[in-house]
Amino acid sequence: MTTWLKCPELKWLGLGAVLSALALPAQAQMTTTTASDIIVRSGPGQDYPEIGLATRGSPAMMDGCLQGSKWCRIDVNGMRGWVYAEYLTIRHNGAPVAVEQYRTQYEVPNVTYETTASVVPPAPVPGPGDILLGPVGAVDVVEPPETVISYIEEHPVQPVYVRNEVAIGATLPPGVVVRQVPDYDYDYVVVNDRPVLVDPGTRRIVHIYD
Repeated sequence: MTTWLKCPELKWLGLGAVLSALALPAQAQMTTTTASDIIVRSGPGQDYPEIGLATRGSPAMMDGCLQGSKWCRIDVNGMRGWVYAEYLTIRHNGAPVAVEQYRTQYEVPNVTYETTASVVPPAPVPGPGDILLGPVGAVDVVEPPETVISYIEEHPVQPVYVRNEVAIGATLPPGVVVRQVPDYDYDYVVVNDRPVLVDPGTRRIVHIYD
């Protein structure tokens, strides 16, 4: 018979070590969830440009957080950038908890950020999904009449594909062409295969057809 089975103390010590290792996993990349609508930025700070909006409840993969800072680098909704740790959650005992609160316990990796201002990046090659919707703002949600959806179905347009989620109040970038609906106050366009109505003055989405 194996020696550790003869000695209860050794058996429990060995089991305790295994359970301890399972309780505090160290991962190269961690699964997280956004706790609210958050802006993803190109660097770890409010002064860095916005990449896009990650909506509440979006699953994300986190590389780690900047040492001595609350900014973490994630991949979310097709975007890669930096967000504040207090707006990311992980599962702890079956409940969501803020990454910042359990950063040490779960051994969140430290990552670095290096500016590359002296390096001129190559021009990106345009492709489907390279477009980003602008920040979400407050709008009055529109309930269009049936005649509008009939017009949209009878006059299809080429869809536009974006990397972030289509949401009420999101702003269309200047390059996206919208189509006017006759005798109606709002224009329309198809985003990610979903027809949406747009306020022509603000270019914000005011209705999404399911």
